[in-house]
Amino acid sequence: MSWKPVVEIALLWFVIYRIMLFFEGTRAFQVLRGILVILLAFLLFHKLGLQVIDWLFIKLFGISVIAALVIFQPEIRHGLARLGQRHMFTQSLGEEELDYILRELLDAAENLAKIKLGALIAIEKHDPLTGYADSGVAIDGRVSSDIIQAIFTPNNPLHDGGVIIQRGRIAAAGCLFPLSENLDLSRVFGTRHRAAFGLSEETDAVLVIVSEERQDMSVVYRGRIYRDMSKEDMVVKIKEMIKTKKDHGKE
Repeated sequence: MSWKPVVEIALLWFVIYRIMLFFEGTRAFQVLRGILVILLAFLLFHKLGLQVIDWLFIKLFGISVIAALVIFQPEIRHGLARLGQRHMFTQSLGEEELDYILRELLDAAENLAKIKLGALIAIEKHDPLTGYADSGVAIDGRVSSDIIQAIFTPNNPLHDGGVIIQRGRIAAAGCLFPLSENLDLSRVFGTRHRAAFGLSEETDAVLVIVSEERQDMSVVYRGRIYRDMSKEDMVVKIKEMIKTKKDHGKE
């Protein structure tokens, strides 16, 4: 009978893993991690025999389930819609495909800079950008210099937001990114740069910004900006960032 606990533990971990994937990329993901910590605390209090705290947790748990269903109803609906599309493990891009994507992206950025048009492009790394992609308009198209330039052309309804590249494709455009609240940022940085810093502070996305005022390109990653680089140097730097193993802080 000793195999039963092993099977139960394996099943529990699998269920927890699938639930985490279910909410991945939504604002409920961080809350879910907090709930798991609370559940572990509840089990500890129960084991220690702290009856008052144990009673409070039991009463609050039933209420919290109903509250979670109401508060995170959009996330639950979104998770159900994409549940059948998830894979157990993500696949990394091949070297040739990555080279193609960066060439097309930076060609577009260079051309936009020459004609004084701004742009903001986020490349998904490990942290999912699905929640931010949902704030824009879905495209799901092959990365193309012409498409990127068309998106950021004035009078295009999508040109004010950001473009998100996921799994080697343009996932969405016109996306809203969180603005950085870092008071130490230079005043020369406008809304586009602050949005890039904001997203880089919350995720490990690599962001390419085109400044219409300075007519230059820059890269933001983990709260740091890299400027005054040639297109070739930017390719090398971005590839280095993308291939870096998952981290949890700034460089």
